[in-house]
Amino acid sequence: MTPSEGATLIFGGTGGIGSALARQLAASGRPLVLAARGRERLDALAGELGALAVATDATDSSAVAEAFSQGSRRFGRVSAVAHCVGSILLKPADRTSDAEWDETLRLNLTSAFYVVRGAARAMRGGGGAVVLMSSAAARVGLPNHEAIAAAKAGIIGLTLSAAASYAREGIRVNCIAPGLVATPLAQRVTSSKPALDASIALHPLGRIGNAEEVAAAIAWFLDPAQSWVTGQVLGVDGGLGSVRTR
Repeated sequence: MTPSEGATLIFGGTGGIGSALARQLAASGRPLVLAARGRERLDALAGELGALAVATDATDSSAVAEAFSQGSRRFGRVSAVAHCVGSILLKPADRTSDAEWDETLRLNLTSAFYVVRGAARAMRGGGGAVVLMSSAAARVGLPNHEAIAAAKAGIIGLTLSAAASYAREGIRVNCIAPGLVATPLAQRVTSSKPALDASIALHPLGRIGNAEEVAAAIAWFLDPAQSWVTGQVLGVDGGLGSVRTR
């Protein structure tokens, strides 16, 4: 089943990766729906790109459903969705509070589940593409990543199961697993030279990534030309998840 034309919905559309993706897709003329919490930045980016802005908390299931509804009302249907919502918590388990654990799961895994559920309901009968955001930390053991690694590993499991569940509906579900990317979310790491140098040393290609590189990979998965690709986890990580140079 080839998905009929429709809009692309980006959750976390004003974040580093989400906004880079929005600009890449807007340049190709794809109708866009941007969903994010900060209304001022959201309206500014949507105005710049000619996109529909929907103020959305992706950890609220009813808000996620409303974003799909508004996109469908404006553009006929939503045929592609990217989940660019998440957080970074760098703490060992014994220093992670219950509140930090709950928030990490809620921002990463719970929001991804709501997006998959909303996409399945919105795309049924017409097909479509879903891309979720995991992490290289879910694929290789890194110290002080217990909570975020668990949440991001859950997203990989969600990707694989949803890809199987909705394949007959023509809904493709894939996942990106980045290494450290220079975005506002990662600023606590990238603004510290010792922390940044240590992270660079972990990446076999000798640098951290940028938002445009990750966005390009998401755009590739969302492209209807990749209609035979589903259930895949792509490491856009400078080799961190799979390569050892020494």
